[in-house]
Amino acid sequence: MRLSLVELAATAADQSQTDALESALATARHADRIGLHRVWFAEHHTTVGVSSHSPEILIAAASRETRRIRLGSGAVLLNHHSPLRVAESFHQLEAMAPDRVDLGLGRATAGPLIDLALQRDRRSEPADDFDAQVAEILAYYHGGFFADDHPLRQLRLPPTPANAPETWILGSSGSSAGLAAALGLGYAFSAFINPRSAAAALQAYRENFHPAAYGPEQPEAILSVNVAVADTDAEASRLAWPFRAFRQQLGRVGVAAAAPRLAEAERMLTDAQKEEPTVIVDDRWPLQLAGSPSTVRDELEKMISASGATEVMIHDLITEQEARLHSHALLAEALAVTS
Repeated sequence: MRLSLVELAATAADQSQTDALESALATARHADRIGLHRVWFAEHHTTVGVSSHSPEILIAAASRETRRIRLGSGAVLLNHHSPLRVAESFHQLEAMAPDRVDLGLGRATAGPLIDLALQRDRRSEPADDFDAQVAEILAYYHGGFFADDHPLRQLRLPPTPANAPETWILGSSGSSAGLAAALGLGYAFSAFINPRSAAAALQAYRENFHPAAYGPEQPEAILSVNVAVADTDAEASRLAWPFRAFRQQLGRVGVAAAAPRLAEAERMLTDAQKEEPTVIVDDRWPLQLAGSPSTVRDELEKMISASGATEVMIHDLITEQEARLHSHALLAEALAVTS
């Protein structure tokens, strides 16, 4: 089983953004050493508790500090960017780290105000043209998507690097599964946002997958799960609290929420919130998995069986760095990961 990581550069109230980004790069180096397959950096805007705002910058930095691990975006929010600008940026990253770059594409909203601030033309209503934007990026990399008389057909990226980044579609509702399948791209589903729809979305993608010359021969399906692993189930359950408390803070103060430390999360949560399920109960997937290595391995095996996932991607908000790296190492060993 391949195991990967989506990196938010979580930022506690007592941390600077510099500290958080240093920790994110240290985590990438650790992931490289223990055999994780890829690290994807998130795109979050104006959120105090998340310092990963521009995936391209962190990919470039991590490419200088890692040896073999793949590096990518989880995701570039394409509704905020020009397809050509994205294609050029990741073409350049591929030149910096040949055969190691992933371009993960999504279309999540950051809320109406942030979406407006990111919008170049504020005089017109934003359009949902994600499918066309993805096709345009693929045209720059691989050709064949523009009509003969399309003016953008004349544009060419530099001839090197010869290989394009791996392009992935990311989603959390299942609505993008059909697009990924039709285009023959890899598909990643965020079960830490919407666990109930994960298995159905990944199965639909696999069943409708049509291979393309520029993509994988078989469907590649990533299941991204919020995971906390520790030596005991009880300690892992505690490590799950900061993510729970952060979500609560987001609902209360929005992007001003910092990522809580463990002691702070313990104070913030009620006993009932602390005891929310972290394993599958009556076939209902939890928002978070937490437990000892064997507990989490057994739960992930059930999820993989139900969804057909070919790769697991860790999502977490463990703000104690030593405990976080230990969690990743325990899970990698339990799954006997292959890079």
